[in-house]
Amino acid sequence: MIVEGEMSSNVSETDSPPEMDPTWTTTILVVPCVVVLTAGFFYLYGAIISLLSKTSVRNKVVVITDALSGLGKECAGVFHRGGSRLILCGKSWEKLEGLADELENASDPTATFPPKLVLLDFGDMDSMAAAVAEVLDCYGCLDILIFNSSMKVKAPAQSLSLETDKLLMDNNYFGPITLAKGVLPSMVSRRSGHLLLVNSIQGKIAVPFRTAYAASKHAVQAFFDCLRAEVEEFGVSVSTVNHTFISCSAAPASTSLLWPLLFSRKPGGVSPDEVTAEIIRTLNNKRKEVLIAPSLPKMAIYARSFFPNVFFAVMAAGVKNSAASENM
Repeated sequence: MIVEGEMSSNVSETDSPPEMDPTWTTTILVVPCVVVLTAGFFYLYGAIISLLSKTSVRNKVVVITDALSGLGKECAGVFHRGGSRLILCGKSWEKLEGLADELENASDPTATFPPKLVLLDFGDMDSMAAAVAEVLDCYGCLDILIFNSSMKVKAPAQSLSLETDKLLMDNNYFGPITLAKGVLPSMVSRRSGHLLLVNSIQGKIAVPFRTAYAASKHAVQAFFDCLRAEVEEFGVSVSTVNHTFISCSAAPASTSLLWPLLFSRKPGGVSPDEVTAEIIRTLNNKRKEVLIAPSLPKMAIYARSFFPNVFFAVMAAGVKNSAASENM
């Protein structure tokens, strides 16, 4: 009998389930909770940003230059859905009308305002005075002005004519600053307003074969940097958003380690919706300067400031490699 009892005791001990490690049990319970909480946080953050993007522009008079570009159309759609009073500027009246029709057909007419249209060509400086007056006449004032226009060219400096240089300066510098000067008195008198320049990273750094383009971008960057300090006391905000490039433009043919990565395909570039989201955040937070670029272009900007000789050597190597590949 004693043997049988001992055997029964051994069998029962063998059949009982093993005890789980308390650490493992805690991990199983905690990990799903962390995942759910993290997902909930990001969902809530997105909802808050979406709400802010709508409430911050509702009923605001917003001017967008070059509204017919990819970024211009994306901005127009976001601001229109947010309930802003849009003034869309562009060179083609027919295309502006088409864009306005698309916006109105895709939105609730009871919650949005029909966009107003203004012909604006920064390359035609003689028409700027009339265009500025028309922008101001649309609503009598404006709250936000987004400078989105840009003209690009890529060529060796000696191959560019002086007329081309002047045309780039008109489109990228003289046109935007003329519009800014035209609307500033209205903003200063109301002690309210926000000027936002969408500028290239080449307002901060220059690469070969873009002499005129980089010069115009450096010039307009300097103008808005100076203007920011001048108008701050009047309640007018000035912001600059510098990006690498928008869309999927092809990279220059070069085997340099740094140069092509400054202007490579995604992830080096940014999409219109990414820039638009950053514009909304910049307007909400009144940030003075934003740089949208991956780590390497940002490092190049610092290298230009702190290690200029190294930066110049890399740029020169890129030109030599490009010339060698073309001769092969």
